[in-house]
Amino acid sequence: MIRSLYLNNRFFIVVIAIIGLCCLGFAYPFFFTIAQVSLLVTGFLLIADILLLYRQKNGIKAKRSVPEKLSNGDDNPIDISLQNGYGFPVTIRMVDEVPFQFQLRDMDLRLTLQARENKQVRYTLRPVKRGEYQFGALNIFVSGIIGLVRRRYIFDQGESVPVYPSYLQMRKYELLAISDRLTEMGIKKIRRIGQNREFEQIKEYVQGDDIRTINWKATARRNNLMVNHYQDEKSQNVYSVIDKGRVMKMPFEGMSLVDYAINASLVLSNIAVLKEDKAGIITFNHNIGTVLPASRSNLQMKSILEVLYNQRTNFKESDYELLYARIRRVITQRSLVILYTNFETLSSMERQLPFLVQIAKNHLLVVVFFENTELVEILEKPVFNTEEVYKQTIAQKFAFEKRQIVKVLQQHGIHAVLTPPQKLTVNTINKYLELKARGLI
Repeated sequence: MIRSLYLNNRFFIVVIAIIGLCCLGFAYPFFFTIAQVSLLVTGFLLIADILLLYRQKNGIKAKRSVPEKLSNGDDNPIDISLQNGYGFPVTIRMVDEVPFQFQLRDMDLRLTLQARENKQVRYTLRPVKRGEYQFGALNIFVSGIIGLVRRRYIFDQGESVPVYPSYLQMRKYELLAISDRLTEMGIKKIRRIGQNREFEQIKEYVQGDDIRTINWKATARRNNLMVNHYQDEKSQNVYSVIDKGRVMKMPFEGMSLVDYAINASLVLSNIAVLKEDKAGIITFNHNIGTVLPASRSNLQMKSILEVLYNQRTNFKESDYELLYARIRRVITQRSLVILYTNFETLSSMERQLPFLVQIAKNHLLVVVFFENTELVEILEKPVFNTEEVYKQTIAQKFAFEKRQIVKVLQQHGIHAVLTPPQKLTVNTINKYLELKARGLI
């Protein structure tokens, strides 16, 4: 801990006032006398203020508490514990050296601590990129009762903290799924349509059992009404395929589309494992990035989190032919393949359509791509001149093409989800649950 002495603005105001009185003293000696007395009083107060702040070795103690890892795209709490060791109230200005990635120049907190008071201060940071973030020192400027000087404490708490995909969002959805409260997050409650179930056991009939499941042979043998008991078919493969190419570089609220896809993939994989399906990850751009085989082992979610954290991209053009060849080779069992990508025009999608159709022949393919929210804003604005009419006409053309992409994909037996980035996770989970309810996986 380093300590330094600074003069407060109040001191300079007093000095300027004394200089003004001295200037007046050349014309009116009375003011010069006042200036002399003021200078003596100021000097006395300055010394007293310094003694009050420095007579105690460790007048202020402070400690920053940062989570072991930060969650990308979420508000992460940063706690600072303060302890006033002085026997009088102090005013504190706290400047925390947050990582440069946040580009914050106003992380300047001010508060008052009473004598011997302990206080905890919390603020939040929202990272928008994965990677290592370096915190610097914690600077505390303390002013006493008189307020002419400030004593600076520097607590060297430099530490490196990784920013992972949104594990806070994953935990929130996991908790709601366990307590059957997913509807609170906008997840639709979908009635099961198909009978995608497998036989588990024969048991005695109880009120409420479906009479269509009565096992008459077992009933005759036991002389008691017996029914077949079924459970949902389990262990279906669910692969999240993330396009890391150029089309996913577009930002939304500071975060790239590829990071939105990474966060949604983490949450969906966790929901799939909770539903007793197997979750896997594939990433690609001009090359195949990572292939994590589908599994529902105890360590699978930890592996998925690490895989998604380590994704890097130079946003080159994506190779869908290479993706099709790899999927054909590594995914041998019919699976649900959720492809996160972005098509801005119908022609861009049609270039990749032959490969998407080939994937859909062997697997249940869902293409998830993004609405252009800026276009939506333009369409909703009233127009007042010719230029705005032109802009809105072009926006309508692009918005229409997005809807056409959905129709063309559906015509080829490919499911499609067109979603704004902020609703990506909810809409993807809804699609997964819909397909599961319909018995398509």
